Amino acid sequence: MKIQAHNNYKLESIESPIQFGDAALGLVTTRSFPAIVGTADMMLKSSGVILVGYEKIGSGYCTAVVRGGIADVRLAIESGAETAKKFGQLISKTVIPRPLPNLEVVLPIGSLLLKLSQGKISPEFRNKAVGLIETRGFPAMVGACDAMLKSADVLLTAYETTGAGLCTAIVRGSVSNVAVAVENGMHEAERIGELNGVMVIPRALDDLEKTLPIAGHLIEEKPEPLRLPIAVKDKEKEPVRLPDFSQLPLPIKEEVKDK
Repeated sequence: MKIQAHNNYKLESIESPIQFGDAALGLVTTRSFPAIVGTADMMLKSSGVILVGYEKIGSGYCTAVVRGGIADVRLAIESGAETAKKFGQLISKTVIPRPLPNLEVVLPIGSLLLKLSQGKISPEFRNKAVGLIETRGFPAMVGACDAMLKSADVLLTAYETTGAGLCTAIVRGSVSNVAVAVENGMHEAERIGELNGVMVIPRALDDLEKTLPIAGHLIEEKPEPLRLPIAVKDKEKEPVRLPDFSQLPLPIKEEVKDK
C-alpha cells in the first residue's frame, strides 16, 4: 500500500511492508480530541499498526485511522475501543480488511507528516510527555494555556478545534511538569467556562507525534537557495569621447623676422 499526499501537497510515498492481501484499515471514533489521541496511543502500543492520522468532521467527532496486518488492526481496534469506552467517548469502530487502493483518497494524512516534507521538526519537544486540555469555548482554552505555562515548565505546541465550540490545547514537557500544568489548566478552564476533556500521555510514540498538530514557529524551515539571475550581463563601458578638434580653426604660424 502507499499513502500519498493530496490537496496540492507534495509528499514522497510511504512504502508499507504489508502485503496487499493481508492489509487492513481500522477506524475508531470519539467525540473528544483528547480522547481520540489517548485511544490512538493505546492502539499503537498494543499492536504493530501505523497511525495514518485523524479525521475531524465537526461537533467534536474525531476518528483515528490505523493500518497494518488484519490481525494487528483487529487487536488495535479492540484495544482502542476499550480505551474510548473507559473515557465514556466511544461512538463507533470498524475494521476494513483488504481495502482497495482507491479508498486512500478519503483517508486523512497527518498534518505534521506533511510539514516534514517541507521543513524539519524542532527537537525541543521530542521524547517528552504530551498533555491535552479540551474546553468548550476559546476563552476557557486560552485561560487554561496561561495557567499551564505559568505553573510548570511546559511548551505550548499547538491547539486544535473540532467543531461545536470545542478547542484543545496541547503542551509538552517532562511527565511531572505536564501533570502539574494540566491540573492547573483544568481548574482555570472550569473557572472560566466548560472543561470537556483531559489527557496526559507520558511517553508518546513517534507515530503518534507525527499526527499531532504543530504550531508553525516550531517547524524549522529549510533555507531556500540563493536565486541568481540566469545570465548576469555587465554594463558595457562607454568609450571616453574626446572633443572633435577637426572643426576648430588651426593657429596661423607667424613668420619670425630678423631684426
